[in-house]
Amino acid sequence: MPIYDVTIPISPATICWPGDPPVIISPEKTVAEHGYNLSRICMGSHTGTHIDAPRHLSHKGTPVDRILVDTLIGKAYVFEIAPREGLIIQPTDLAALGIPREATRLLFKTANSDLWGTGPQTFEQHFVHLSKKAAHWLVERQVKLVGIDYLSVDAFASDGVPAHRELLGAGIVIVEALDLSHVTAGVYQLVVLPLKIAGGDGAPARAVLIRQD
Repeated sequence: MPIYDVTIPISPATICWPGDPPVIISPEKTVAEHGYNLSRICMGSHTGTHIDAPRHLSHKGTPVDRILVDTLIGKAYVFEIAPREGLIIQPTDLAALGIPREATRLLFKTANSDLWGTGPQTFEQHFVHLSKKAAHWLVERQVKLVGIDYLSVDAFASDGVPAHRELLGAGIVIVEALDLSHVTAGVYQLVVLPLKIAGGDGAPARAVLIRQD
């Protein structure tokens, strides 16, 4: 039963969305001076692999600490997808995947996965993302969790983050910045647990996939 950690490590080198706070990790206590190590960590709530809660775009939306755990743990489908329009996933691309009607957690592996290299990285403005119509298609399928392998389900220069609004407006949880580079398409048990930040709009999460044989 292979287990895959699909989490992006958090460090000062972690790629952040332009304008978001950078990651700062600084020692506050050290073994040499205090007998133990303790660090101060400063970063945005949408750093690394993270959850977007409905609260992200609406004060009335469900905050991250109120997301049901059974939404975050359970059977998930990983689909490899190469949009016909290059970087934009449309409903026709989703329909061609043969997604089972009972599938409620969908993770999309795209060419974005090639961006997670081992060396120094910079933010890539051109990445595969969902169109508003594709997001609406997922809403109509009544999924409850959607994940993608870069920092956003919307395009970098999108006007009003329409895919986010479609998904979060329907109460669908978004998982972004998954590292699916070492995962093949198939059925898995997903465990993705964000920090339980009271009233949070989102939170970094540890995400694991367990292959279902």
